[in-house]
Amino acid sequence: MSECADDKSRIKTLNFNVGVLGHVDSGKTSLARALSSTASTAAFDKNPQSRERGITLDLGFSSFTVDLPDHLRDSGGQQPYDSLQFTLVDCPGHASLIRTIIGGAQIIDLMMLVVDVVKGVQTQTAECLLIGELTCPRMVVVLNKIDLLPPNKRQAAIEKMTKRMHKTLESTRFKECPVIAVAAKPGGPEALDSEEPQGVPELIQLLKKQTYLPQRDPAGDLLMAVDHCFSIRGQGTVMTGTILQGSLAVNDTVEIPALKVTKKIKSVQMFRKPVSGAMQGDRVGVCVTQFDPKLLERGVVCTPGSLRTLYAAVISVRKIGYFKGSLSTRAKFHITVGHETVMAKVSFFGLPPAVASEVTSDTEPTPTPPSSLQTPFTQDREYFYQDEYVRGQGEAGSGPDPEQWALLEFERPVTCPLFCLVIGSKLDADIHANACRLAFQGRLLQGFEDKNYTETALPNLRIYKTKHREGQVERVSDDYTVIGRNLFKKETNLQLFVGLKVTLSTGERGVIEGGFGQSGKFKVRIQGQKLHFPDCVPLAQRRKSHNDSEVKALCVLNQK
Repeated sequence: MSECADDKSRIKTLNFNVGVLGHVDSGKTSLARALSSTASTAAFDKNPQSRERGITLDLGFSSFTVDLPDHLRDSGGQQPYDSLQFTLVDCPGHASLIRTIIGGAQIIDLMMLVVDVVKGVQTQTAECLLIGELTCPRMVVVLNKIDLLPPNKRQAAIEKMTKRMHKTLESTRFKECPVIAVAAKPGGPEALDSEEPQGVPELIQLLKKQTYLPQRDPAGDLLMAVDHCFSIRGQGTVMTGTILQGSLAVNDTVEIPALKVTKKIKSVQMFRKPVSGAMQGDRVGVCVTQFDPKLLERGVVCTPGSLRTLYAAVISVRKIGYFKGSLSTRAKFHITVGHETVMAKVSFFGLPPAVASEVTSDTEPTPTPPSSLQTPFTQDREYFYQDEYVRGQGEAGSGPDPEQWALLEFERPVTCPLFCLVIGSKLDADIHANACRLAFQGRLLQGFEDKNYTETALPNLRIYKTKHREGQVERVSDDYTVIGRNLFKKETNLQLFVGLKVTLSTGERGVIEGGFGQSGKFKVRIQGQKLHFPDCVPLAQRRKSHNDSEVKALCVLNQK
């Protein structure tokens, strides 16, 4: 929802972003074309390669305006809106372009999942559904290409596919979403435009019923996702995109972090209509002083100094249930963060076992807001290193996953806001395989801006790994001290292990006090009660009884 006021007529329009997602060749672009009355510069397969292959390669945007539905006329005490503008975000359906889909899905208020009524749910359909679960609260399923069904069997086939879709959605947040059947382009892409689309007026009415007033806030720093950039001779460079947070106005100064430059806003348009400003949720074209548009086809624009460029980050993490691969520490994933996708090495860590058993995470796929995390991430807490992501501890892993985090080390720096959505994927997997490539999701909790973060920041992360070593007691020095051997090599720096806990096989507990001699032997101080012997046993025999008894050391090593 956002307010765009034409400076002359002062018409107040509610902008509502609808994502059009689905499998390749399901008819998304044809549907958007049928719905739209006005196309923006980025709309309808502007990429030449896209036109040749007949698929959408980049985000396309278009819009249409309708009368404001009755249920939106009460705007909570605000000045009422005059009309409702649907901005359609046509996301590519080709499997290798899923990173673009994720980028588009982060700016939508409602998702239209387009399904080929003949083929049903396909691999990318399922992945789009997952992205929708992570990024938007509402969805409408559109069964397209009903003109391909035999007329005498059409209604039965539509009802069968509708029931199948409802069953597919049962375990998702969209389990009761509406399903509607249409033919966006009767006769296929090559058919003449003379034949009218089927079911589109009914779809528009359904979309109107599904609209709501999303929470929008013009306050705070500006963050705009740019999806297209071009120059106009004599005027400047135009960036088109969607305002994710904050607001902008003519004469404001904005920063383009990727170029490390600031530019002054000369004019603002919303679908070719000049406006004095725009706010969160608006789809806008912003003209700024001249720069080479080839340098910024996609990226972000922000309030100067408000965004940080990160070399690494800590995120909350939750595995996506449909991903069948393993989540191993030191593995590399495609990380979509903000409006960028970059490779990163991932290291998982969690709470110490005693704490983790008491704290479990919610199993719903919806990302948890940072403010409601059960155990907020803090550098003051000690965490345990994990070789891989830990699944639920119940029978057959059926219990909720324990709360855990991940360190992401990016192959190239990324610019993004704190607490933004993060999605980890295996986009290099076989695009023809019938398998989900979305691996995990979370929120960015802390970023590291220093290029030398491994030396300046990582040592402050208290992430530990447990190791167990076993040796023998060589002799007892007194009632509280034993000398041990075969736990360390001669060249080991024993000062690193001073204070670590030791347990004797006879039950006593103590800590390592330091080395003894030059051969790797060590001295253990028994804590609490002294070594236990019956009063009748002489000292020499007491010492002998502990000789060669087993000593177990629990070594907790900091992973820096």
